[in-house]
Amino acid sequence: MLLGQRRRGMLLTVDRLNVHYGSAQVLHDISLQIKAGELVCLVGRNGAGKTTLLKTIGGFLKPTSGSISFQGNRIDGRPPEKVALQGLRYVFQDKRVFSELTVRDNLELAAFPTKEPLEQAVKRLIGIHPKMEKLLHSKARGLSGGERQILLLGRALIGEPALLLIDEPTEGLAAIIIREIAQVLESLKARISMIIVEQNLALVSRLADRIYIMKEGAIFQEISDSNLIRQPQHYQDYL
Repeated sequence: MLLGQRRRGMLLTVDRLNVHYGSAQVLHDISLQIKAGELVCLVGRNGAGKTTLLKTIGGFLKPTSGSISFQGNRIDGRPPEKVALQGLRYVFQDKRVFSELTVRDNLELAAFPTKEPLEQAVKRLIGIHPKMEKLLHSKARGLSGGERQILLLGRALIGEPALLLIDEPTEGLAAIIIREIAQVLESLKARISMIIVEQNLALVSRLADRIYIMKEGAIFQEISDSNLIRQPQHYQDYL
């Protein structure tokens, strides 16, 4: 099992990735690598290509050229459901859940393709955020934005994937809720690799092992020095 372990080695390799929307090129020769056990943040201004990159890695967009290798296997061009079953999960920005279903039912629906026992998924959700236990039988439409984000993370962890792609997990949330999300992500960091698109630099500086700064659809800079990462004033101008 990968969840709960921090294995060494290369987990994801993106090599000279190009993506177009029709005739417009939106990603330009993107190359990056993610090691097992890392939490990497993508930062940059709106329109820099961060979400497009995550969606392409997750299989929701097809690249024009270049390659994406996950755990040594090519996944570029594969449909998202196949990518997800290989152990790479995408957590969308819009915090969309099945509103008319209960929290427990949301987990059951997500667990079906993985064949993971529902009680295991429930236990994991409560483990990452104990307050969710009292909401298991509540309809998801009544959840706050932060609770929806926790549920999405719980659903994404079903089947014990190797990598999470998380798009703007704190967008639109109050500061007190952002602190709760930060605690959840920090607890997960020791157990699973993550790529997070995030504009909250306080959160980035707290969590990131490395940062890729994106600008106009390309990787503008990589920051791996932990001292620089902990001082967001060095890269805040790029947002």
